[in-house]
Amino acid sequence: MAGAVTRRRLGKTGLELPIIGFGASPLGGVYQEPLDEEEAIKAVHEAFKSGMNYFDTSPYYGNLRSERVLGRALKDLPREQIIVATKVGRYGTDTFDFSAERVTKSVHESLERLQVSYLDLIQTHDIEFGDLDQVVKETLPALQKLKQAGVVRHIGITGLPLKIFPAVLDRVEPGTVDAVLSYCHYSLNDSSLETLIPYLKSKGVGIINASLLSMGLLTEQGPPEWHPAPEEVKAACKQAAEYAKAHGSNISKLAIKWALQQDSIASHLIGFTKPQQVYMNVETAQSPLTAEEKGILAEVQKILAPVHNVTWPSGRPENN
Repeated sequence: MAGAVTRRRLGKTGLELPIIGFGASPLGGVYQEPLDEEEAIKAVHEAFKSGMNYFDTSPYYGNLRSERVLGRALKDLPREQIIVATKVGRYGTDTFDFSAERVTKSVHESLERLQVSYLDLIQTHDIEFGDLDQVVKETLPALQKLKQAGVVRHIGITGLPLKIFPAVLDRVEPGTVDAVLSYCHYSLNDSSLETLIPYLKSKGVGIINASLLSMGLLTEQGPPEWHPAPEEVKAACKQAAEYAKAHGSNISKLAIKWALQQDSIASHLIGFTKPQQVYMNVETAQSPLTAEEKGILAEVQKILAPVHNVTWPSGRPENN
């Protein structure tokens, strides 16, 4: 593995993650453009060469397609040099099953699709859609058994509402959960994860930030049609992107550089489907904000201020 992407330790796992990780949800074809699988596989290989050796997926992304495409790419890479993460519990827009039997079966299915013999990180996917009592008493113990068997090395939990993390972590033994993956809560338009960082560090839990571009909000092309953000958030982000472009910058680059300044977060996941995207984002991640960019960023943040930390509900009402 070549490349010199900066690395940070994930909690107490011993894993050293690149500060930008390969978010593989776009490999499921869930965003706007049709997916060219051969290009996507090249993107995975170029990411590895650049030092971006952490790949995160889920059976949910593209109805298993993301795992299959990623598996085709990973089989050509040295297993001991890559960090592979996937998820259990969510299998469709409204399909959830956090039972011990299903998550155990799910792990073995993912191993087959990903063409690996073990997972570095297994995560319960969007637990706010489930019964947190079941997650604590059934899901996590099932994953612990897989960890003891060497099938998975570390365990995480994921979701959108920030309250779900203490709701689980306060009820399990230390070391049961190694990492949390939060999404859309550490970005230019919503940095509310910041309030939870001291708590997570006190629990010895590693932090992964997904969707630092807010699932497409902080891009020039804008979010996909299904994006759940309120219209005022979409409008403000569009205005911010247009302002940045008009002043010779790019909203995505500004968002990435801003987020990477938070060194308490081990890795920030960004979605890729093309090698060119990998090159551009690796370069961005390795370049600090210039004086000119800081000025544009300050204006962008003013545009976003009226909707800052405005989020949307996800999952069961009691988990929001």
